Amino acid sequence: MNAPITLTLVILLCLTSMGYSDTNIKRPNVSGQFYTADPKKLSDEIDDFLKKADLKATDKRAHVVIVPHAGYLYSGAVAAYGFKAASHNPYRTVVILAPSHYHGFDGISVWPQGGFQTPLGIVDVDQEFAQRLIQEDAKFSFSSQVFEQEHSLEVEIPFLQKIFQNFKIVPIIMGQPSFALLEKFAISLNKIIGDREDVLIVVSTDLSHYHPDSKARVMDAAAIHAIEAFDARTIWDQCQSRTVIEMCGFVPTTAALLYAQHRKFKDVEVLRYANSGDVTGDRERVVGYTSIVIYDHLSTTPSRLEDRAATQTASLDALTLLQKKRLLAIARQTMEEYVRTGKVIEFEESDARLIRDDGAFVTIHDRRKQLRGCIGNIIGRGPLYQTVRNMAMAAATQDHRFTPVRPEELNQLEVEISVLSKPREIQDIAEIVLGKHGVILSQGPLYQGVFLPQVATDTGWTKEEFLRQLSSQKAGLAPDSWKDPQTKIEIFTAEVFSENDIR
Repeated sequence: MNAPITLTLVILLCLTSMGYSDTNIKRPNVSGQFYTADPKKLSDEIDDFLKKADLKATDKRAHVVIVPHAGYLYSGAVAAYGFKAASHNPYRTVVILAPSHYHGFDGISVWPQGGFQTPLGIVDVDQEFAQRLIQEDAKFSFSSQVFEQEHSLEVEIPFLQKIFQNFKIVPIIMGQPSFALLEKFAISLNKIIGDREDVLIVVSTDLSHYHPDSKARVMDAAAIHAIEAFDARTIWDQCQSRTVIEMCGFVPTTAALLYAQHRKFKDVEVLRYANSGDVTGDRERVVGYTSIVIYDHLSTTPSRLEDRAATQTASLDALTLLQKKRLLAIARQTMEEYVRTGKVIEFEESDARLIRDDGAFVTIHDRRKQLRGCIGNIIGRGPLYQTVRNMAMAAATQDHRFTPVRPEELNQLEVEISVLSKPREIQDIAEIVLGKHGVILSQGPLYQGVFLPQVATDTGWTKEEFLRQLSSQKAGLAPDSWKDPQTKIEIFTAEVFSENDIR
C-alpha cells in the first residue's frame, strides 16, 4: 500500500511543479506562421540564412544589433547579417527591445522570469537583470497581455538560439512611452550593464510599410541615415509625424540610440538593406528591412584611419567593359519596359562585382545633351545591378523636375551610370578635388543635397560656387550654409560611363 501512495505523491508533486513552471514559460505565438514549427527545418533554414550572409571577418564587438521581424521568408536573409555580425562574441545576456503591435500603453513591459519557448527549445530569462530594470521606474513593469499576441520579439529568439550558447534573455516590449521615459530607460540600461562586455542589445524593427519600391527606398534611406548619425531625436520626431521616416520599431530604436549615446559608441555599420519586393517581385507595396550593427568604438588606430580614408575616396575597383555594358543594358531595358508598360523586369546576376552593394546614380540626357532625369542611391542598399535597375525607373519617371519620359522619346535618350564609392566625412573643403569628388552636404535628414563629380566639370564652377549651389539648389539651405559648423560635408568618387562612351 505504501509504495502506490508514495508514487502517487511523487506524481502529484511533479505535476504541481510542472504547472507552476509552465506559468512562467511564454509559448510561441507565431510558430508555424512567421517561421516553421518543425525544429529540424527551422534549424536548417537559419543555418542557410547565416551561411549566405556574406560578411567580412572583424575583431570588433557588437553591442547593439538592429534587425527586422517579418516572416523569415521575407526578412530572414536580412536579419541573418545582424546576427552573424554578433555571432563570434560570447554574450551572457541578450536584451531584446521590440515594439507593441497590438496593445497601446504608456510604458515599457519587461518579462520578469521563467523563459521563452520556440521549436528550438526554451531560453531562460535573466531574472536578476529584468528585476533590476523593473525597479528603476514605475512605468517599467510587467503586463502579460502585451506579450500575448506579439511576434516582433519572438521571431528574434530562434536566431539567438542558433548562434549563442549559455545565454539568457531580457524580453522587453515597448508601448508608447514619452521621449523622456526612453531617456530614463537608456540611463537605467547603461547603469545596470555597467562595465559588462557580455551584454548584447537586439532591436526589432521593420522600416517603411506598403509604399511603392522607389518611395520606400527613399524613406528607408532617410531612416538608415539617421541611425548612422545616432540621431535618436530625428527617428522619434519623424516617425511620430510619419512625414519622412516610417519604422514600426521606432520606439525601441530610439531607446537603443539613446543608450548608444550614453555609452559613447561611435562605430555603426549598415550590413544589409532589402525590402519584401526583392523576395516577392511585387514592387507596388513593399516593406523595408535592414540589419545594422553598433560597435563600442572605432577600432582603428590613427594611421589606419588615414588608410581607411584614402581607401574610401580612392577609385573603385574598376568595372570591366563587359560589366559596364551589362549595367547599361539593364538600365536601358528597364527604362524602356517601364515607360512603355509599367512593368518591372527581373534580372539575375552572378558576377561578384555586379552583386556588390555599391551606390549608383542613373542619369538620362536627351539628344541635345540636356538633363532629362537623374536619381540615385548614394549608399549601396543592395546589389549594384538592382540599384541601377531601380534608379533607371526612378530617373525616367520620378524626377519631379521633369515630366516623365514618354515612349516616343526613348530612342532619343542616352543613359549614363555613375557607380559610387562609400562617402567619407571631411572637416576641410581643401580635401575636395573638383572633377574627382562628388559632394554630399546635409543638415539633418531633411536637408541634404548631392552633386556628382561631373557637375564641377560640366559647369566650370569654382569650389566656393560649387558649394553655394549645392547648399541652395540641392539641399534647400542658404547659399553659405556650407560654412556652418553644423553642416556635414562628405566626399566620394565615381566611375562614370554612358552608352555613348561604350559605343
